[in-house]
Amino acid sequence: MPRLFTGLEIPSDLALELSMLRGGLSGARWIDSENYHITLRFIGDIDHATASDVASTLGHVRREPLTVTIDGLSFFGGDRPRAIVAKARPSAPLVQLQADHERLLRRIGIAPEPRKFTPHVTLARLRDASTHAVADYLGARGFLPRSFAVHRFVLFSSRDSTGGGPYVIEAAYPLLARADARASARAGGGEPYAATDEARASHG
Repeated sequence: MPRLFTGLEIPSDLALELSMLRGGLSGARWIDSENYHITLRFIGDIDHATASDVASTLGHVRREPLTVTIDGLSFFGGDRPRAIVAKARPSAPLVQLQADHERLLRRIGIAPEPRKFTPHVTLARLRDASTHAVADYLGARGFLPRSFAVHRFVLFSSRDSTGGGPYVIEAAYPLLARADARASARAGGGEPYAATDEARASHG
């Protein structure tokens, strides 16, 4: 069964900058930069018929392009750190886009997401890293806020049901300005378009 999630891609220049933060923390398993992303909605392991329904219903999202800002480094896990992340600012357009995904996916029977939406890019997964070591790592790394424009979201799959990268883009959905969206609707557009072989290769 495919394991799916929706997300935003990270521009290559920002991914390169984030990748320069690798190293210097024992117990960290660093994520390859080509697998950086911001998860919008984790869907999980589903059958192929449901996956087809997911791909179709996401085509009903109607949102304009937005700007995402990565504004600092942090970690998840409290007293038992489990990940180093770059935090994304939860702007209203970003939160609204995620809420659209939640609403549409629930409508076709996908179970509600129990976790609060906390937009981020995972840089490393941690095992047996102490809070002291994590604090030292974060204290030694400076990162100025960086913004980038988002013109589409994508439906990702992992290679197999165990999850993790490399990720494959199964479908991509443009975010259109209002005038473009009206024109697309008149032309019968709005359905997701399949990723090109080149795009798939870059994520696989």
